[in-house]
Amino acid sequence: MFELAERSLTSGISPTFLSRDELLRMGLTRTRLARALADGRIVRARKGRYIRSDLHPDLLTVAKLGGRLDCVSLLRHLGVFVLAAPALHLQVDVGASRLPLRPPGVTCHWRDSEAPREALVSDLVEALAQSVRCQGPREAIASLDSAWHARLIDDATLALVFGRLPRRYQALRRLLDPRSESGSESLMRLILRTLDCQVELQVRISGVGRVDFVVDGWLIVECDSEEHHSGWAAQKHDRRRDLAAARVGYTTVRIIAEDIFHHRDEVRAALQDVLRHGPRRRTERSNSSNKVR
Repeated sequence: MFELAERSLTSGISPTFLSRDELLRMGLTRTRLARALADGRIVRARKGRYIRSDLHPDLLTVAKLGGRLDCVSLLRHLGVFVLAAPALHLQVDVGASRLPLRPPGVTCHWRDSEAPREALVSDLVEALAQSVRCQGPREAIASLDSAWHARLIDDATLALVFGRLPRRYQALRRLLDPRSESGSESLMRLILRTLDCQVELQVRISGVGRVDFVVDGWLIVECDSEEHHSGWAAQKHDRRRDLAAARVGYTTVRIIAEDIFHHRDEVRAALQDVLRHGPRRRTERSNSSNKVR
């Protein structure tokens, strides 16, 4: 799993320290090494440890701090959903000494790692397990869903992740679902679980296409983000889909990803009201109003 994180993060650039001796063995003479340091192609991160300057800035930072990119910071660079990760998270081996002072905005996780000593990124299983501890339960589920959906991990890998976590986290595993294609869908799924309703994911409807959720057989819930729904062309496409769905008996509700992330209680209350006024209730009101008085 370390090799997977390494390849995904660097696109072929090995995120590891290189010692002076290793650089010399690679054919870099002392003169050429001095020139590479002078023109910035190689950076001396710590005494006796060198890295390439074309690595991501976060890797340069963790190298200088004597750690490895870890937790939500590593996940974010791998394209895994992380709701909020303003701090840079790094892993530092227990017992590491002579480390520089860490600046504000850096979170340090002290633990031993299975990653090679020279690695600048932690093992992916370790990073995922650490991210569960660092996030709220819902956010952790969304991150694990995202990694699973992206095929960075599988069911066997999840067993390794949860094997590193205390018992209190084990209940989260049964709530995971790799069919969710975004963090907003994962979090919406968890909101819908709290309502007394039947939920289907990634449903394909003839003449409409695939929708995020169908609730109680009649309500389509779509999770809209600015990234995929901001342009007029995308909005026209969405409205035509909604009309096609209405023609075959569905009602569509579009929830903004921002509200799913930051206003979950309001979203839940709104959906609860929508479901309360669903087809069955409308039919009951209609029958009541048609009674002869």
